[in-house]
Parts: sequence; C-alpha cells; structure tokens
Amino acid sequence: MTGTLAISPTEHLTIRLRTPELLEMEATYLPGGRRPPKHWHPAQDEHFEVLDGTVRATVGATDHRLTPGDTVDVPSRTAHQFWNPGTEPARVLWQVRPAGRTEQWFASLAALHAGGARPGALALAVLLTEFRDVFRLSTPAAPLVNAALAVLAPLGRLRGHRPVGA
Repeated sequence: MTGTLAISPTEHLTIRLRTPELLEMEATYLPGGRRPPKHWHPAQDEHFEVLDGTVRATVGATDHRLTPGDTVDVPSRTAHQFWNPGTEPARVLWQVRPAGRTEQWFASLAALHAGGARPGALALAVLLTEFRDVFRLSTPAAPLVNAALAVLAPLGRLRGHRPVGA
C-alpha cells in the first residue's frame, strides 16, 4: 500500500517508513475537522510531532493544543483523539510502534471514504471487528457497542464489505 490515504474527509496520511517495528506517517489534518471518536490501541504506542499548524488532542483526561515542535506520546490502552478544528491545515509526524496491521486498517478506512459518501454502519462494523487488534472505540457503552458490532459485522460481510487485503 503506497501513496496518500484519505482516512476521513479531513485526515490524509502518507506512509514514510514501514517495518514490523515502526509505521511512520506524515498526516495532514485539513481545517474544520471534527473531534473523532475516542479510541485506544490494545498493543501499540503512538508518537505525534506537529510539523505545521495547530491540532487539538485529548489523551486520557488531558486536553492539548499542539503547535509546531510540540510532541505527545500515547501509550497503548490509552483513550485518545486528534483533530484540527482550526482554519489552517496542519501536518503531523505520526509513529506507531509496533506497526502491526495499522497500515491495512488505514487503507481499509480510506477505501470506505473513496466513494465520497459517509461509511455505513455495516461496513464500519466489519472493520471494527476485523481490526480489534489495532483499534477499539472507547465508550462507557462498550459492551453494548461490541454486542451490536458482533451482530452487524456478519451482515456487512454478507453485503460484500471486506477490509483491504482480505
């Protein structure tokens, strides 16, 4: 997988380096981004360094306003969010250790957004169940959400939804 991945309407990733130990990307956060769902990674640590612009982040219970040169580390199992609510683009160096299946996760998200429409619940359920080793939603209603995903994902697969590379 190469090139730039549009993982949401306002987030684009370019892979700079991939090894089993490290996935390094340059992320562009376009202006006017909304706060994404709070999430966590079961076995991966992340490091972010702002190169240009300003981004907002919530890591655990701490809110951050990050500007060029600022860094933040997100240990595995820590709920977090990153977004650019401002009026100017922002660029961020983003590292994931170990790489795991993160690139496949991002490629699958980009494929959902490629048509321009907002991804449907069935397609998202397929990805959220397939990539539980990479990405999990952080919500007080996690047991209910996970039960709903377990029901919706098989329906999504029957409708033809598949992760990239599957």
